[in-house]
Amino acid sequence: MKLATLRDGSRDGRLVVVSRDLARAVEVPEIARTLQAALDDWTRTAPALMAISGELNAGRLSDATRFDPAQALAPLPRAYQWADGSAYVNHVELVRRARGATMPPEFWTDPLMYQGASDHMVGPRADIALRDEAWGIDFEAEVAVVTGDVAMGTGASDALRHVRLLMLVNDVSLRNLIPAELAKGFGFLQSKPASSFSPVAATPDELGEAWRDGRVHLPLVTHFNGALFGRPEAGVDMTFGFGELIAHLARTRDLVAGSIVGSGTVSNKENDGPGRPAAQGGVGYSCIAEQRVVETIIGGAPVTPFMRFGDRVTIEMRDRAGHSVFGAIDQQLKQA
Repeated sequence: MKLATLRDGSRDGRLVVVSRDLARAVEVPEIARTLQAALDDWTRTAPALMAISGELNAGRLSDATRFDPAQALAPLPRAYQWADGSAYVNHVELVRRARGATMPPEFWTDPLMYQGASDHMVGPRADIALRDEAWGIDFEAEVAVVTGDVAMGTGASDALRHVRLLMLVNDVSLRNLIPAELAKGFGFLQSKPASSFSPVAATPDELGEAWRDGRVHLPLVTHFNGALFGRPEAGVDMTFGFGELIAHLARTRDLVAGSIVGSGTVSNKENDGPGRPAAQGGVGYSCIAEQRVVETIIGGAPVTPFMRFGDRVTIEMRDRAGHSVFGAIDQQLKQA
């Protein structure tokens, strides 16, 4: 099934079940008023929501209305936890190279992860509102999962049983603030503003064979100002699957239902080296920083600027038949 949260004037919006083709939606207040409420009581709510989804997809619900992504908040407009990994170590290696930082060998065996702010998750059509272009504003196209309750010490092989939903993320990063902040040795804070999420979150079964081994085996497509920027395969070069990421987060803590775990920027290699830009026939990139690094490697200096006010980024994932799985994140950068 596919679920979304529509704006209703409240902080947490109202939960709706969305049809597989993202065309229709139906409210379900008798089951759960919000997505968090549904996750808190998943054993009861999931079968009931699945039944509604079946009826909706069969066209048997007369009270269904048109689904408008512009009215969607983030599936979880605020969450108890948002932790973002860096499962695509190729991306980590390239970005660290740009900062002049070495690549410790343990990065290939132990996931990187940071704790992000989760008090405000941005909707899929909301502007990216920031104050200063000099911060080095960048998008990052990612996949994320939403978990149920996960006990401390849960291993990677068991962690996938706790994945309730999947969705897409634009993990906005302020590249020019990152080096000084990380140099303090205490992690990201100012350099990671609010993240944005796809209109719809989907249960793993909605992806069929594309969801396996804790990875989504579909291309993640990013357009920047209308031009194709990247289309890397999310299931390729993902060093750590979501089982490993969840287990890493749960090593020393319990996770509560509604915890969001991100994959990090999706990134593919090409012939064991940096990929080519999409404009040159490669799979491209999921963030500007990676393209700038490749430009530096090839030409000695970056050419592509970071985002400027008025720029637009669109992030979407389609199945092999060409159908949008989660709907599109479609945002414009505006000055706050």
